Amino acid sequence: MTVQVADNLFTGEGEATRLLAGRRHGDGKLLFPFPSGPEAENYALVELAPEGTLWSWTVQRFRPKSPYDGRGGEHDFLPYAVGYIELPGELIVESRIVVDRFESLKIGLPMRITTEAYTENAAGEPVLTYAFTPKGSVA
Repeated sequence: MTVQVADNLFTGEGEATRLLAGRRHGDGKLLFPFPSGPEAENYALVELAPEGTLWSWTVQRFRPKSPYDGRGGEHDFLPYAVGYIELPGELIVESRIVVDRFESLKIGLPMRITTEAYTENAAGEPVLTYAFTPKGSVA
């Protein structure tokens, strides 16, 4: 069984992953993530494009404060890239970035969606989140 970090955030795994957004009925505006609660009735669920370009990025070099629940404590935390991916004609989304070398990241780099196990739940099962990786990379 696949465990996802949150409901209605994405569907699929690996290259089959698609982010789930809401398209507002009144004016077609996209909202990511898909809204919850009573507001959700004003939106149609849509899948976003699987590819985009790197708009901006940085490296998270220290363990974020709570409510972060990813792997590693203060002394064994592994840095990861995070950035904004522009999905042409749709919107810009914030995402973890899966990459072997941070130095290979450049603004405008073609990116493709994937998934990443960033922690385990109490049963020891991997918990997946969406991420982007440079297009052509195998994640």
